[in-house]
Amino acid sequence: MSKLTMAAIRGHQTPAQAITLWWLGQAGFLIRSPAGMVLALDPYLSNSCKAIGDQYGFDMDRQIPPPIAAAELAGIDAYLLTHSHQDHLDPETLASYRSAGGRGPYIAPAEAWEKLHALGVPASETTLVWPNKEVTLGDLRIRASFAIPFAGDDLTHVGYLVFVKDGPTVYFTGDTGFEELLAIAVEPHKPDVLVTVINGAFRNLGPAEAAILARKLGVKVVIPCHHDLFPDNCLPPQLLRTNLKLQGIGERYRLLRHGEPFDYRP
Repeated sequence: MSKLTMAAIRGHQTPAQAITLWWLGQAGFLIRSPAGMVLALDPYLSNSCKAIGDQYGFDMDRQIPPPIAAAELAGIDAYLLTHSHQDHLDPETLASYRSAGGRGPYIAPAEAWEKLHALGVPASETTLVWPNKEVTLGDLRIRASFAIPFAGDDLTHVGYLVFVKDGPTVYFTGDTGFEELLAIAVEPHKPDVLVTVINGAFRNLGPAEAAILARKLGVKVVIPCHHDLFPDNCLPPQLLRTNLKLQGIGERYRLLRHGEPFDYRP
């Protein structure tokens, strides 16, 4: 896998009325707008979770190398976080980003917001969000959405809707269990693309639940994530395709390759 660079991301020509996604592994993505705004969402670009897994008897040794160096993120326009778990808000990725000159702005819900401050990020660089809170960055509008957390250690998970001005809308579920309110809260915004976690072993959406959510939302494309990185938290993404077929929408499945651009235009 060749290393992705910020120069390549900045040089990529996102078509008008479109959006470009690069999958970084786990639930991490880079997002580029037609006007050239670049966001990072939950970038996990180290192997810091291995030690945590060892403590609890789980194999969390990274299986796929990071497609981009964390220091390259210094060129982004904003750093989005869905919650405080280390495979989403990674202290090692954050430290490399800041050492290279990255200064956010950071957009995060309450417990991730507090963790950023504990890791030395000044409050002036952070923006607190909650479900239905919106932030506008250039030609992108970001709206935090409802999510069901894994456990009591962080009860302020969110997902994100990313709206491109005069273009598509992408819904990133973040880590969340299944709840009817997911669809009820998001469906009025008519997302075109659903980027969904599929790791039910840790009480997130499984493939069947993600397929049901996709059908309820009426999205045109369904992209799986959070299934690829840790041996004790993996499953074949084709299970999502199977369940989408069972819902009658199998043609909407898209599997992204790590570090490769995906342009979407309705």
